[in-house]
Amino acid sequence: SDSHLGFTGAANPDVTDTFGHAIDRINNLGYTPDFVIHTGDLTHLSTPDQFDQVKQMMSGLKTPHVFTVPGEHDSVDDAGQKYRSAFGAGTRGDGWYSFDIAGVHVIALVNSLNLKKLGHLGVEQLEFVEKDVAGLTSDTPIIVISHIPLFAMYPDWGWGTDDAAQALSHLSRFASVTALNGHVHQIFSKVEGNVTFYSGTTTAYPLPHPGDGPAPKPVTLPPGRLRDALGIREVSYTRGEAALALKERTLQ
Repeated sequence: SDSHLGFTGAANPDVTDTFGHAIDRINNLGYTPDFVIHTGDLTHLSTPDQFDQVKQMMSGLKTPHVFTVPGEHDSVDDAGQKYRSAFGAGTRGDGWYSFDIAGVHVIALVNSLNLKKLGHLGVEQLEFVEKDVAGLTSDTPIIVISHIPLFAMYPDWGWGTDDAAQALSHLSRFASVTALNGHVHQIFSKVEGNVTFYSGTTTAYPLPHPGDGPAPKPVTLPPGRLRDALGIREVSYTRGEAALALKERTLQ
């Protein structure tokens, strides 16, 4: 998540290198993942060159499928039009979609547009979620991906989604629901009811922990410490289990 290609600053002088290292780690897992998800802020300023670069880099991933959702940095000046030109094939509305793969139903949501303070889904997308899962059996494993958390991680910094409860209400009958997000640049997890939430960390630069400081600004770490704060996260699902097993991986 949060590769922020195009970022320039002391917090990470070469975001292309650290994103490339994450891709290399995925390509050397020892097996081929069924798919790879990027949970947004692919770019830092949503320029055509930045989108071209991230698309070219991710084309090198050794997996049959790569899926993305946009972050607010992917829609800086055009409500996400350049993002959708690069990554929006087959999506609906502002870029949401769903698919079935490896026995799991995945719902990709866009909550980084129409921001007031918190993330926002909107009526059209809420209706999409309701209709999308209507025909699924309750034992279908569900994964929901979005850029901004679908839980109230730290609303004072905008780390939450104002209408997430309405979206998740349509998933209350399912035994296994896992929500994955980016945006916060740090690993965080919690369980609310039948939903397990995982925030993935970044390949670009760390942000402070919730409440540490007045705002979520890039954190510059001492020399040699940056990659300890970056990483990729591996989540494996075993059919028949009620929840996903989690194994952490950090960039080394």
